[in-house]
Amino acid sequence: MPTDHIDYQIIGEDLQAVVITLDPGEAVVAEAGSMMYMQDGVEMATSLSMKQDGGGLLGRLFEAGKRALTGDSFFITMFGNNARDRRDVAFSAPYPGRVIPLNLADFGGTLLCQKDSFLCGARGVQVDIAFTKRIGVGLFGGEGFILQRLTSTDGNGLVFCHAGGTVVQFDLAAGETLKVDTGCLVAFQPSVDYGIETVPGIKNKLFGGEGLFFARLKGPGTVWLQTLPFSRLADRIIAAAPSSGGRSSEEGSVLGGLGRLIGGD
Repeated sequence: MPTDHIDYQIIGEDLQAVVITLDPGEAVVAEAGSMMYMQDGVEMATSLSMKQDGGGLLGRLFEAGKRALTGDSFFITMFGNNARDRRDVAFSAPYPGRVIPLNLADFGGTLLCQKDSFLCGARGVQVDIAFTKRIGVGLFGGEGFILQRLTSTDGNGLVFCHAGGTVVQFDLAAGETLKVDTGCLVAFQPSVDYGIETVPGIKNKLFGGEGLFFARLKGPGTVWLQTLPFSRLADRIIAAAPSSGGRSSEEGSVLGGLGRLIGGD
């Protein structure tokens, strides 16, 4: 079955959402829990499998288990337009950042993405697990151990990924190398060689604050990076929380103490 051709509009600045317009009979698949609204005539169905045939119960359970390993929900949700006119369904990003529209046909029909980055895509898109090639990446790459492979039934189809902060795109030439923090990597083409490189110097390792390893990306191919990985945002929030020993921004002020008193803190 060919992948559906869908129209879309991305709304918002820092907390974005994508509004997808479906023709009668068209559908979109999405990560469970990402739907913001849907117009009358759009119907929702939850399944263990993105595949139309499903491969039987065991096949569906196996696919759902692999998807859960990448950080996605055990279930996938499909939204189909059963009305006679065009209808909208919208999906929101889970934290501040950008929604990235990517057409698989522009990148050879396949993209590799950081785990839990998939937001939604046209019916026919498949999300599978993609282990890294080198065991060193799995041991030391942190967030790069398990990746998502985005494909479709016919090599076409729009997919929407979410990235934290601002998105930076690099088009690497053959042999061109880029070193990045493993958490800042969002997606890349399969033609890009992905490996791990140790941070040089003992002082850099101990006090540089960048961890012990970089992700090394070698072209040719396109790479997408994010400026604010969710793990980094969560670490800052936890570190600043008074319950974790952090200091709130209004610490020591009369208003700060009064606000905590009113709030029950």
